[in-house]
Amino acid sequence: MKYSFIIPVYNRPDEVDELLESLTRQTLRDFEVIVVEDGSSVPCKEVVDKYGESLDVHYFNKPNSGPGQTRNYGVERANGEYMLVLDSDCILPERYLAEVEKELERKEADAFGGPDRAHESFTDVQKAINYAMTSFFTTGGIRGGKKKMDKFYPRSFNMGIRKSVYQALGGFSRMRFGEDIDFSIRIFKGGYRCRLFPEAWVWHKRRTDLKKFFKQVHNSGIARINLYKKYPESLKLVHLLPAMFTLGVVLLGLLFVVGLGLIVSNWYGIHTNVTDDPDMLYVGVYLGAMAVLGSLAPLLLYSLLIFIDSYARNSSFKVACLSIKASFVQLIGYGSGFWLAWWKRCVCGKDEFAAFEKNFYK
Repeated sequence: MKYSFIIPVYNRPDEVDELLESLTRQTLRDFEVIVVEDGSSVPCKEVVDKYGESLDVHYFNKPNSGPGQTRNYGVERANGEYMLVLDSDCILPERYLAEVEKELERKEADAFGGPDRAHESFTDVQKAINYAMTSFFTTGGIRGGKKKMDKFYPRSFNMGIRKSVYQALGGFSRMRFGEDIDFSIRIFKGGYRCRLFPEAWVWHKRRTDLKKFFKQVHNSGIARINLYKKYPESLKLVHLLPAMFTLGVVLLGLLFVVGLGLIVSNWYGIHTNVTDDPDMLYVGVYLGAMAVLGSLAPLLLYSLLIFIDSYARNSSFKVACLSIKASFVQLIGYGSGFWLAWWKRCVCGKDEFAAFEKNFYK
């Protein structure tokens, strides 16, 4: 057997149902499916059993340990030459595995990964979040791809790796967040061949609202510093962009408050005749107005850029508007996590940590 799909799941039986159903439609059939329940209170065994005749599927249940260790558990029980790691909130197009096979026949690879897209059935919020996670104008540019700001690092929602390489590297680490980047770094450090398979894409639902999305990307920012502490060379200039964006938003916000204060205080002085030199008060109002406009202009221009790009991709006014909000949530969430972790770990010397750990997987 050539391929083993490894699917960790936590309290998501409906997602598993959609994913397994998409696997039944694969045009290439040389694969098995390993579903590992990570201590769920809402198990998916009945869902998996539904596909016992249409798929070579195997179900396991284990105590909760997080996604990385759950993937390792599944790989230990897999028989394929290549492990195909997916998140449970993914859906595969029918030629997904055929595209993987075509790329491997064209050129050997020890590890690989593919991009993600938004399905037309996704909610408007899911499409907006997908835009924020994949756009070149957000940290989607850091993730790698045809338009990339850094070399491609496979992510665990859509990652393939030769089983022998997986075992040689010891699988995923015990990091709760950033474990897939940690694994990808070790792939490169081990000298293995790693490639992007651009046509082996998945529909990634990103099971979240904007509040949960903030928690996710906040932890991703924290994970970047945790990775830096393990691999100092892994921190690149592009990883600083969300932190710089966040700092810029804070500074622009302060400029807006100062400008508004100048307008209000000087305008009040003009109307109450507190000085014999009203011209100075008018100058104060003018400077305040310039400060307010100067603080709003960069954010409005960036929002317009996001709106135009998202509308071009999604052909939806609502999704384009939501994409602005999702992009700010993503960049500020990531940036705030980055700054928090930098302060705690690099300045205060604290140990590795992750915020929202208890809530994110529920």
